[in-house]
Amino acid sequence: MRVSRDLIMDPVTQGTVGAILPQGFANRKTLIWATVCGLLGGMAPDLDVLIRSEDDPLLFLEYHRQFTHSLIFIPIGGSFVGLLLFLLVGQRQGYSLKTTLIFSNLGYATHALLDSCTTYGTVLLWPFSDMRFAWNLISIIDPLFTVPILMAVFFGILTRQARYSQWGLAWVILYLSLGFFQHRAAIQLGEKIAFSRGHSPITIDAKPSFANIIVWKVIYEFEGHYYVDAVRVGLKPTIYEGASIRKLDISIDFPWLDQASVQAADIERFRWFSRGYVARDPHFPNRVVDIRYSLVPNEINSLWSIELSPSNQNDHVSYITQRGSVDDNWPKLRKMLFD
Repeated sequence: MRVSRDLIMDPVTQGTVGAILPQGFANRKTLIWATVCGLLGGMAPDLDVLIRSEDDPLLFLEYHRQFTHSLIFIPIGGSFVGLLLFLLVGQRQGYSLKTTLIFSNLGYATHALLDSCTTYGTVLLWPFSDMRFAWNLISIIDPLFTVPILMAVFFGILTRQARYSQWGLAWVILYLSLGFFQHRAAIQLGEKIAFSRGHSPITIDAKPSFANIIVWKVIYEFEGHYYVDAVRVGLKPTIYEGASIRKLDISIDFPWLDQASVQAADIERFRWFSRGYVARDPHFPNRVVDIRYSLVPNEINSLWSIELSPSNQNDHVSYITQRGSVDDNWPKLRKMLFD
């Protein structure tokens, strides 16, 4: 089974943020080593994507952003990376084990917190809770967030001065704070849309669209349906009304499904992963879609789904990726961004 890159925070961003934190605490002698340890520590938690099964396509959904991303696992994962780097390189280059462990743990610690700022969901409190934290502050890929940090790391290496890293850290805090306020503004616009329709939402959420924090996807639930719209947040707020879909109801959507079957259990696993935002695919009657993600934010063209097999209910479901055509969809998002 191929692991979709859509499920992984941009590795460049993870490595860069992982590098910039220990850089900020390094001196001229140790700054390069801090960069290496932080870079690899910042990327290491995503090795959990190797946990997968050909027989159970949803296994990787359970384990990605799970125990390797838990807060309690940080000293374990960070120390493992640090010890490995010390044995392979550090001791021969004259770096102490203590310094190596500190830098690696600082880099490792950034990963789960940064992932939690996206929309995918991270199990920060494993093994005490399986709650998926998704603060919806930034997109999984956002060049405006990453490029300034990358430049700060580069100039820090070039000059051996920590001040550039400190500027980069300030940018991280500033951009995530801006994402917080944009998220709040998007929620308020979503509430305005709902109230204009005479709806009182049971739940409402907003998620940044691809690679920006200007256009947001707003989803709210009302009377058993999900309503999906897009909003442009800024000096001139704009609403792009979208579509609605009935919330998944297994007794209605799949009356033939044995509730004790493997596929019924797989639906619940997928529901947990999707934080409840699931519905029957309107185009493929045996598929369940995660409506949180689409290339065009006011559409319900999900990027991934699961497919049931009525004749093989004790086999695991199939996992389907539906990326769509970027060439067809990017102009729609670009119009929302720049119109």
